[in-house]
Amino acid sequence: MALTSLHGCPAPAKLNLFLHVTGRRADGYHLLQSVFQLIDHGDTLDFDLREDERIVRVNEVPGVPEEQDLIVRALRALQAEYQRRHGKLPPGIAVQIEKRLPMGGGLGGGSSDAATALMAANYLWQAGLSTTELMTIGLPLGADIPFFLFGETAFAQGVGDDLQAVPGPDCWYVVIEPGVSVPTAAIFTAPDLTRNTKPVTVADFLGHKPESKDSGGFGKNDLQDVAARLFPPVAEAVEWLGNHGAARMTGSGACVFGAFSTEQEAEQVLMQVPAKWTAWKARSLTKHPMKSLLQINEL
Repeated sequence: MALTSLHGCPAPAKLNLFLHVTGRRADGYHLLQSVFQLIDHGDTLDFDLREDERIVRVNEVPGVPEEQDLIVRALRALQAEYQRRHGKLPPGIAVQIEKRLPMGGGLGGGSSDAATALMAANYLWQAGLSTTELMTIGLPLGADIPFFLFGETAFAQGVGDDLQAVPGPDCWYVVIEPGVSVPTAAIFTAPDLTRNTKPVTVADFLGHKPESKDSGGFGKNDLQDVAARLFPPVAEAVEWLGNHGAARMTGSGACVFGAFSTEQEAEQVLMQVPAKWTAWKARSLTKHPMKSLLQINEL
């Protein structure tokens, strides 16, 4: 008998272990390189099939109207593709979301939610789309969605769908939320943004020495200086966490992270984080937990 609900579906956060801007196309689009790392902290979603064909978000998400929610938009896009393939609409879905990831934090929260929704609906509807086909649906909605569907540590280039699996670190992270929401557009339109970092290769990343307090790990985040200038709490968090090891902003901000070898080390630093900030620890993930849950392995 087919399932009619999936509850407790994880939508994990991601960290950008580095983020380089290597150029800019004539249309203004920035060329990026990064390594995306999943971590075991994120939002949780519940999905229930409806008797009608409506896609409904059953709880409010502050600052995100239902019609603009990537979850709703992704489910409707998949619903339309299902109709194209099967000549009829699948049942509607009611979505409940427990938000833990901050907006404008650089953790990919909205994109991760949408990716989890696509995986869950593909399973509940028995739609039969492959991971690659789901990535094609997700990409126009958000550049990070394909990575979350890809579901493992990835060297990323291009517009978000040029992904190559790479081994990630086995470590713990301390993540600080500085209490500001950083709009991506404000960073990418800044005149002082570095846009000419020399491109690197997967071999460069794989050959780098493990992170240390001095090296800061591989590469840098080219968006960090601009974000730190525009949003001083980001700079303050980087400076504070930097006293305990290599610290770096993720994505276009605002969250700041540092890597530690053991949970105990991470916990010791976490206990010292100033009370004005929200902070938490998380372990690196080698694979998206939804992949194991749904046994989706094909690409």
